[in-house]
Amino acid sequence: MRRGEAVVGGDQAGERDGGPRGGGDPVAADDLPDGVVVADRAGRVTVFNRMAARLSGVPAGAALGRDFRDVLPLHDADGRDWWKSTDPYGGLRIRTRQPERSLFLADGREVLMAARYVRAEPLGDVDRLVVTLRDASHRARGERSRADLVSTVAHELRSPLTSVKGFTATLLAKWDRLTDKQKIFMLETVNADADRVTRLITELLSVSRIESGRLEIRRQLVDLPDLARRLVAGRVAAGEAQDRYRLEVHGPLPDMWLDADKIEQIMANLVENAVRHGAGTVTIVIEPYEGGAAVSVRDEGKGIAPEAVPRVFRRFWRTRRRGGTGLGLFIVKGLIEAHGGAITVGRAPSGGAEFRFTVPAGTPDFA
Repeated sequence: MRRGEAVVGGDQAGERDGGPRGGGDPVAADDLPDGVVVADRAGRVTVFNRMAARLSGVPAGAALGRDFRDVLPLHDADGRDWWKSTDPYGGLRIRTRQPERSLFLADGREVLMAARYVRAEPLGDVDRLVVTLRDASHRARGERSRADLVSTVAHELRSPLTSVKGFTATLLAKWDRLTDKQKIFMLETVNADADRVTRLITELLSVSRIESGRLEIRRQLVDLPDLARRLVAGRVAAGEAQDRYRLEVHGPLPDMWLDADKIEQIMANLVENAVRHGAGTVTIVIEPYEGGAAVSVRDEGKGIAPEAVPRVFRRFWRTRRRGGTGLGLFIVKGLIEAHGGAITVGRAPSGGAEFRFTVPAGTPDFA
């Protein structure tokens, strides 16, 4: 059943009976996910479904038969009466609809409103005004989330870019007066900050693709133990202690057709998280699991408080240390789910945190 049919049919039934009703088929109107208000040619409310009553705070029984302007007073952001501004029944006769826009109820709550002007003939009088309402709180949350993202990105970019700008300006202005040791220190810092900016941009691209559903998985044969060994070797080569890491592989694994770059990003994020927020030895355990594989990353720190577990994979979740952007675990979850897998967090046998993800073996793209 199409939305227009349910509303219009109910309105016509009410008119045939000669009086205001909640629609000839009130159940159909109440089943709609949006608030629906229909006014007849005199501006009297003939349909006022359950969602409209919930959004407006006006019971359906109190709305039917009254003037729609009294039942549903709407104002724009400047406080102007929306119905006076648009004059649905006396405005331009070429109008057929009002695109969705943000308006405010009398109590200040924001709603998304759209309208249709139903005319018996082109350029004729309005026979019915059909108004739909949607709660704007979800959009408001999305806007706050985007604002948080912009704020976080600006904050994270400012520090490395300030450092890069300062050191490069110093090198250009005082090159001949600096010692080789000073030059190497400044260039190494600039290089590290450039890597930091690159990682941040990679995280932002991943977040964008995850949320838009545009994440592509390019499958190839991946050796998970070898990938973990290379990851640890890279961290050791960067100056970390070899005995900080332990790799355990239990049992033979099936051929794993995964996106190598994304699996490496997942494991790198989990290991970085264990190093930054945990303590002691970081253990990576790889084992077969239901035709695929399971990878656990454990540390020996204090672990994650039980009340924080439901928030761990949300955007911007960070510990009290507030290190990083708070996007890493959100990205990890999105990348794993894109492979058809799942991730959980719990208590490691050693007492720290354990992040465990499972992925199916998959099939090659050409299969």
